[in-house]
Amino acid sequence: MKRQRTALVIGGGIGGLTAAVALERRGWAVTVVERAAALEPVGAGIALAPNAQRALDTIEVGDAVRAMADWQGAGEFRLPGGRRLARTDNAAAVRRFGGPVAIAHRAELVALLAARLPASAVRTGATATLGDPGDPRPGGRPARVRISVPDQTVPHRPVPDDPHLVELSADLVVAADGIHSAVRRAVFPRHPAPRYAGFTAWRFVVPAPDGVRPVAHETWGRGSLWGTVPLAGGRIYAYATAAVPAGGRAVDDERAELLRRFGAWHQPVPALLDAVGPAEVLRNDVYSAAAPPPAFHHGRVALLGDAVHPMTPNLGQGGCQAVEDAVVLAHEAGPDADLGAALAAYTRQRLPRTMEVVRRAERVGRLTTWRSRPACALRAGLMAATARLTPDLTLRALDGIADWRPPTGTYAAGARGTRTAALREEQE
Repeated sequence: MKRQRTALVIGGGIGGLTAAVALERRGWAVTVVERAAALEPVGAGIALAPNAQRALDTIEVGDAVRAMADWQGAGEFRLPGGRRLARTDNAAAVRRFGGPVAIAHRAELVALLAARLPASAVRTGATATLGDPGDPRPGGRPARVRISVPDQTVPHRPVPDDPHLVELSADLVVAADGIHSAVRRAVFPRHPAPRYAGFTAWRFVVPAPDGVRPVAHETWGRGSLWGTVPLAGGRIYAYATAAVPAGGRAVDDERAELLRRFGAWHQPVPALLDAVGPAEVLRNDVYSAAAPPPAFHHGRVALLGDAVHPMTPNLGQGGCQAVEDAVVLAHEAGPDADLGAALAAYTRQRLPRTMEVVRRAERVGRLTTWRSRPACALRAGLMAATARLTPDLTLRALDGIADWRPPTGTYAAGARGTRTAALREEQE
C-alpha cells in the first residue's frame, strides 16, 4: 500500500487552515500546530474579494463564507467633518471583477475552516521550531520540527534531555507563522526582516449602537484613517490607522487613544467609540515586506501569507493572498507530484504576484500618512474629481488582483460559487 504523505502546518490562522484543508482534500495527512491556546478568536473583520472567494470555492467553502458575510450595496469615502468625496458599490465590483466583496468576521472564518479538518489534526498551545528543512528529492530526508506541547499524545520522537519537546518529521512543512515568522528567519537568515510601514492600526467589533446607520465608509484625515464596515448579525467592524512611531502604546488605554485621535470626527465614529470597551481594542504596528525573498520554499518547507509577503491592509488583500497561496500550493503538491518540482512551481506562480500586491498596497498606505494641509487638500480634490468623472476608477487599484482565478481541475467538481452567481444576476 502506498504510504500517505504527511504535512505539518505551522500556524492556525486563515492561510494555514486553508492550506491544511486544501492539502487534506488532496490526500495528505495534515497536522496544524498553533502557538495560541485557541484558534484566533480575534475581534476583527476581513474583506474577501472575489479572488479569495474563488480560491475558497476550490475547497467547497466559498458558499459557506458568502452565507456568513454581510453584503454591502455601497461604500463611501469621507473627510473627518463628514463631507463625502466618493462612493462605490458592489455592483461596480461585480462589473469589474466578476463578483462582490464579502465582509466576514475573522474568528468565524477560522472556525469554519477548522471544522473542515478532523479534530485531532489541530493542536493549539504548541510552539514549533524548524530543525531540518529536509530534502524534497525522491528518497530525500524528511523535514523535522521540534514542538513544545502540553501533552505527549502525538506520535513523536522524544528529544533527549528535554521532556517538554517532541520531534515530528513531515514530507512537507507549511510555514504560516505570521509577519515575524521564525521559519522564514531559519530558512533565509540573510533576508531582511519586514519593515515598519509608518503607521499602526487599531481594530474592534461591536454591536451596532442604537441609531447608527450601517453604511460602510472610510474616512481619510491628516496622517490618519478610520473605517467602518457592517458585519452580519447587527455588528460593526471598525478599524483605524495613524502615522506614529513603531512600538508605541497608549499611556492609559487604546480606547482613550482612539478618542483623542478620532473622537471629534463625524458620526458614527464617536458612537462606536462610546460602544467599545478598552479591553476590546486591538492595536498592531503595520509591517510590509522589505524585499522579495529568494523563494517561497526551501527544502521541504513552503512559506505562505504574512510569513513570506506581509503587506499593508490598504487593498484588503493580506488574507486574500494567503488563501490564494494555500490553494495554489495544494494544486501543485498533488498526490503523485514530485515535491521539489511542485514547490518550485509554487514559487514561480506566487512570488511575482504577491510582491506586486505588496507594492501596490504600500503605495496606497503611503497616501494615508500624508499630514500637510495642502497635500491632504490635493488628495481630497483628486478623489472627488475621480469619483465624478469615472465612478468605477476607485477600484482600479485591484485590477489584475481581484479578478484572479485559481488553477482548475484540482479538486472534486461541485464548487461553483452559486452565491456569487446569484448576486451577479441581482445586481446586473
